[in-house]
Amino acid sequence: MTALLVVLFVVVGLPVIYVVVQYNALVALKNYIRESWSDVDVELKRRYDLIPNLVAMVKGYATHEREVLERVTELRNRCAANNGAVADQSRDETQLVDALKQMLVVVENYPQLKADQNFLNLQTELVNTEDRIQAARRFYNGNVRDYRNKCETFPSNLVAGMFGFKSEGDFFSVPPSVRDVPNVDFATS
Repeated sequence: MTALLVVLFVVVGLPVIYVVVQYNALVALKNYIRESWSDVDVELKRRYDLIPNLVAMVKGYATHEREVLERVTELRNRCAANNGAVADQSRDETQLVDALKQMLVVVENYPQLKADQNFLNLQTELVNTEDRIQAARRFYNGNVRDYRNKCETFPSNLVAGMFGFKSEGDFFSVPPSVRDVPNVDFATS
């Protein structure tokens, strides 16, 4: 009788335990993806909040650069309103980053603006925000990778298939708008 119970446990119990463990791991990974996307979203909103201040500062100095500033504002508003698929947001964010880079190139033509302490503070805050976005992006992409691996590798893919878990989730790819805080040297040479 004991041997029969052991055999029954090995034949039925262990596979059931395995399925439960794999199912719970898949659910956890899916929740990690949602949570980590929320982290990315928070950091993107932080960037969106900084952009109007940067545009306003540049506008005060570079009145004839209206087209660049309007483009940054338009893309910022589009990105802030986009709550769609990760791939769509990634595309819009890349366009916004390109426009921000173009605006920062315009700033190079205005030495007084580049030396303005308020502008430097905003630019520093933008660099810090970009770092935070990249960290959140890496965390999100790592969770998507882990979830995809779990859905696609054997034998966990059997459990994923049984319960309708799909190997989905787009990676979020967006370059930073600014990499380094510029150094301003007020010393005379």
